[in-house]
Amino acid sequence: MKKTRWSQVAKKNKTKPTPKAEAQDKPATLRDLLRPDVLEQLKAQSDALKADEAKAKEEQRLRAEEAANAEKKRLENDFGHLLKNSSMDWRKHK
Repeated sequence: MKKTRWSQVAKKNKTKPTPKAEAQDKPATLRDLLRPDVLEQLKAQSDALKADEAKAKEEQRLRAEEAANAEKKRLENDFGHLLKNSSMDWRKHK
């Protein structure tokens, strides 16, 4: 009996079942190897560092805002700057 081309294609396309990885076969992670108290300590330290970073960013934003306000106030008192940036239409101020 002669094999047909389609039967050969069907044999090639069969997928082999992949072996499922069990929990025991997975490699141990650092989290698994650390004691729970050390893990909690590291989490607390991480949270503290994140809070410090957020506080530093907020302080930097406030300093930049204060500097911008000080510059604006300085320019409001500078007659040359006010003259340059004012409109030349004095009729509306009559």
